[in-house]
Amino acid sequence: MKHLKLFESFEDIDSICKKYGIANYTINPDNTVDVNGDVDLSSQGLTKLPLKFGKVTGDFYCNNNQLITLEGSPTEVVGYFNCNNNKLITLEGGPREVGGNFYCYNNKLTTLEGGPIKVGGGFNCYSEILKDANPIYSVYKLFPDHKSYMDSLDYSYLRGTDIVRSRFKEALEEIGKKIPEKILGYNYI
Repeated sequence: MKHLKLFESFEDIDSICKKYGIANYTINPDNTVDVNGDVDLSSQGLTKLPLKFGKVTGDFYCNNNQLITLEGSPTEVVGYFNCNNNKLITLEGGPREVGGNFYCYNNKLTTLEGGPIKVGGGFNCYSEILKDANPIYSVYKLFPDHKSYMDSLDYSYLRGTDIVRSRFKEALEEIGKKIPEKILGYNYI
Protein backbone atom coordinates (compact mmCIF):
# COMPACT_ATOMS: atom_id res chain seq x y z
CA MET A 1 0.00 0.00 0.00
CA LYS A 2 1.19 3.48 -0.81
CA HIS A 3 1.02 6.14 1.85
CA LEU A 4 1.96 9.56 0.53
CA LYS A 5 2.72 12.51 2.75
CA LEU A 6 1.00 15.71 1.85
CA PHE A 7 3.02 18.14 -0.24
CA GLU A 8 5.19 20.88 1.15
CA SER A 9 6.04 23.01 -1.90
CA PHE A 10 4.94 23.97 -5.39
CA GLU A 11 7.49 21.53 -6.80
CA ASP A 12 6.07 18.67 -4.70
CA ILE A 13 2.55 19.42 -5.94
CA ASP A 14 3.71 19.66 -9.55
CA SER A 15 5.60 16.36 -9.24
CA ILE A 16 2.58 14.55 -7.74
CA CYS A 17 0.29 15.88 -10.47
CA LYS A 18 2.65 14.58 -13.13
CA LYS A 19 3.04 11.22 -11.38
CA TYR A 20 -0.74 10.64 -11.42
CA GLY A 21 -1.39 12.10 -14.87
CA ILE A 22 -3.29 15.11 -13.57
CA ALA A 23 -3.36 17.77 -16.28
CA ASN A 24 -4.89 21.24 -16.66
CA TYR A 25 -4.42 22.10 -13.01
CA THR A 26 -3.92 25.30 -11.06
CA ILE A 27 -2.12 25.42 -7.72
CA ASN A 28 -3.93 27.89 -5.49
CA PRO A 29 -2.27 30.13 -2.85
CA ASP A 30 -3.57 27.78 -0.11
CA ASN A 31 -1.85 24.84 -1.92
CA THR A 32 -5.14 23.27 -3.01
CA VAL A 33 -5.25 22.08 -6.61
CA ASP A 34 -8.08 22.99 -8.98
CA VAL A 35 -8.41 20.74 -12.03
CA ASN A 36 -10.12 21.61 -15.29
CA GLY A 37 -11.17 18.08 -16.27
CA ASP A 38 -11.16 14.62 -14.68
CA VAL A 39 -8.94 13.23 -11.92
CA ASP A 40 -8.40 9.47 -11.90
CA LEU A 41 -6.63 8.13 -8.81
CA SER A 42 -8.39 4.75 -8.92
CA SER A 43 -6.61 1.45 -8.27
CA GLN A 44 -3.39 3.02 -6.96
CA GLY A 45 -3.23 1.29 -3.57
CA LEU A 46 -3.63 4.64 -1.80
CA THR A 47 -4.55 4.89 1.88
CA LYS A 48 -4.77 8.70 1.63
CA LEU A 49 -5.20 11.10 -1.26
CA PRO A 50 -1.84 12.53 -2.37
CA LEU A 51 -3.04 16.14 -2.75
CA LYS A 52 -5.60 18.54 -1.35
CA PHE A 53 -8.01 19.38 -4.15
CA GLY A 54 -10.20 22.45 -4.56
CA LYS A 55 -12.62 22.38 -7.50
CA VAL A 56 -12.63 19.63 -10.16
CA THR A 57 -14.69 20.47 -13.26
CA GLY A 58 -14.93 16.86 -14.45
CA ASP A 59 -15.24 13.53 -12.62
CA PHE A 60 -13.16 12.50 -9.60
CA TYR A 61 -12.23 8.82 -9.21
CA CYS A 62 -10.52 7.49 -6.08
CA ASN A 63 -12.23 4.10 -6.12
CA ASN A 64 -10.60 0.68 -5.72
CA ASN A 65 -7.93 1.84 -3.28
CA GLN A 66 -7.35 1.31 0.44
CA LEU A 67 -8.56 4.77 1.49
CA ILE A 68 -9.42 5.14 5.15
CA THR A 69 -10.24 8.86 4.82
CA LEU A 70 -11.50 11.25 2.14
CA GLU A 71 -9.29 14.06 3.47
CA GLY A 72 -7.93 16.01 0.51
CA SER A 73 -10.99 15.39 -1.68
CA PRO A 74 -12.21 18.26 -3.83
CA THR A 75 -14.64 20.61 -2.11
CA GLU A 76 -16.64 20.67 -5.35
CA VAL A 77 -16.87 18.16 -8.20
CA VAL A 78 -18.87 19.25 -11.26
CA GLY A 79 -19.19 15.65 -12.55
CA TYR A 80 -19.27 12.31 -10.70
CA PHE A 81 -17.45 11.44 -7.47
CA ASN A 82 -16.50 7.80 -7.04
CA CYS A 83 -14.95 6.47 -3.81
CA ASN A 84 -16.40 2.95 -3.89
CA ASN A 85 -14.40 -0.14 -2.89
CA ASN A 86 -12.26 1.43 -0.18
CA LYS A 87 -12.11 1.10 3.62
CA LEU A 88 -14.03 4.24 4.55
CA ILE A 89 -16.10 4.30 7.73
CA THR A 90 -17.17 7.92 7.27
CA LEU A 91 -17.58 10.42 4.42
CA GLU A 92 -15.85 13.19 6.41
CA GLY A 93 -13.41 15.15 4.26
CA GLY A 94 -15.32 14.38 1.06
CA PRO A 95 -16.76 16.92 -1.36
CA ARG A 96 -19.50 19.28 -0.20
CA GLU A 97 -21.05 19.53 -3.68
CA VAL A 98 -21.23 16.96 -6.47
CA GLY A 99 -22.94 17.84 -9.74
CA GLY A 100 -23.38 14.25 -10.93
CA ASN A 101 -23.66 10.93 -9.11
CA PHE A 102 -21.95 10.16 -5.80
CA TYR A 103 -20.71 6.57 -5.47
CA CYS A 104 -19.57 5.25 -2.08
CA TYR A 105 -20.67 1.63 -2.15
CA ASN A 106 -18.62 -1.29 -0.80
CA ASN A 107 -16.89 0.55 2.02
CA LYS A 108 -17.40 0.17 5.78
CA LEU A 109 -19.73 3.16 6.26
CA THR A 110 -21.80 3.22 9.44
CA THR A 111 -23.04 6.78 8.85
CA LEU A 112 -23.47 9.17 5.94
CA GLU A 113 -22.50 12.09 8.16
CA GLY A 114 -19.93 14.32 6.50
CA GLY A 115 -21.31 13.42 3.09
CA PRO A 116 -22.09 15.97 0.39
CA ILE A 117 -24.60 18.72 1.07
CA LYS A 118 -25.67 18.76 -2.58
CA VAL A 119 -25.74 15.88 -5.09
CA GLY A 120 -27.10 16.65 -8.56
CA GLY A 121 -27.45 12.99 -9.59
CA GLY A 122 -27.94 9.75 -7.68
CA PHE A 123 -26.44 8.82 -4.34
CA ASN A 124 -25.26 5.19 -4.27
CA CYS A 125 -24.21 3.58 -0.99
CA TYR A 126 -25.51 0.06 -1.58
CA SER A 127 -23.52 -3.05 -0.79
CA GLU A 128 -24.57 -5.91 -2.99
CA ILE A 129 -21.14 -7.41 -3.62
CA LEU A 130 -19.59 -7.54 -0.15
CA LYS A 131 -21.82 -8.95 2.60
CA ASP A 132 -20.34 -6.81 5.39
CA ALA A 133 -19.88 -3.58 3.41
CA ASN A 134 -21.62 -0.30 4.27
CA PRO A 135 -23.86 -1.17 7.21
CA ILE A 136 -25.45 2.27 6.68
CA TYR A 137 -27.24 0.88 3.64
CA SER A 138 -29.45 -1.18 5.97
CA VAL A 139 -30.75 2.12 7.38
CA TYR A 140 -30.71 4.13 4.14
CA LYS A 141 -32.87 1.66 2.20
CA LEU A 142 -35.69 2.00 4.75
CA PHE A 143 -36.40 5.49 3.46
CA PRO A 144 -38.30 5.43 0.14
CA ASP A 145 -37.32 8.96 -0.87
CA HIS A 146 -33.52 8.80 -0.57
CA LYS A 147 -33.05 12.42 -1.64
CA SER A 148 -35.29 13.65 1.20
CA TYR A 149 -33.45 11.32 3.56
CA MET A 150 -30.12 12.86 2.58
CA ASP A 151 -31.48 16.42 2.77
CA SER A 152 -33.11 16.14 6.19
CA LEU A 153 -31.23 13.47 8.12
CA ASP A 154 -29.77 14.74 11.37
CA TYR A 155 -28.11 11.44 12.33
CA SER A 156 -29.20 11.93 15.94
CA TYR A 157 -30.12 8.27 16.20
CA LEU A 158 -26.77 6.89 15.01
CA ARG A 159 -23.88 6.26 17.40
CA GLY A 160 -21.31 4.36 15.36
CA THR A 161 -22.79 0.88 15.05
CA ASP A 162 -25.45 1.61 17.69
CA ILE A 163 -28.89 3.05 16.94
CA VAL A 164 -30.83 5.03 19.55
CA ARG A 165 -34.07 3.08 19.26
CA SER A 166 -36.48 5.83 20.41
CA ARG A 167 -35.08 8.43 17.96
CA PHE A 168 -34.96 5.94 15.10
CA LYS A 169 -38.56 4.92 15.78
CA GLU A 170 -39.64 8.59 15.59
CA ALA A 171 -37.82 9.10 12.27
CA LEU A 172 -39.49 6.06 10.75
CA GLU A 173 -42.93 6.95 12.13
CA GLU A 174 -42.66 10.33 10.38
CA ILE A 175 -42.68 8.48 7.05
CA GLY A 176 -45.28 5.92 8.10
CA LYS A 177 -42.95 2.97 8.76
CA LYS A 178 -42.55 0.70 11.74
CA ILE A 179 -39.17 0.10 13.30
CA PRO A 180 -37.64 -3.24 12.23
CA GLU A 181 -36.77 -5.73 14.95
CA LYS A 182 -33.18 -5.84 13.75
CA ILE A 183 -30.94 -3.73 11.47
CA LEU A 184 -28.03 -5.53 9.82
CA GLY A 185 -24.73 -4.20 11.19
CA TYR A 186 -26.29 -2.27 14.12
CA ASN A 187 -27.39 -2.74 17.71
CA TYR A 188 -30.31 -0.90 19.30
CA ILE A 189 -29.55 1.05 22.45
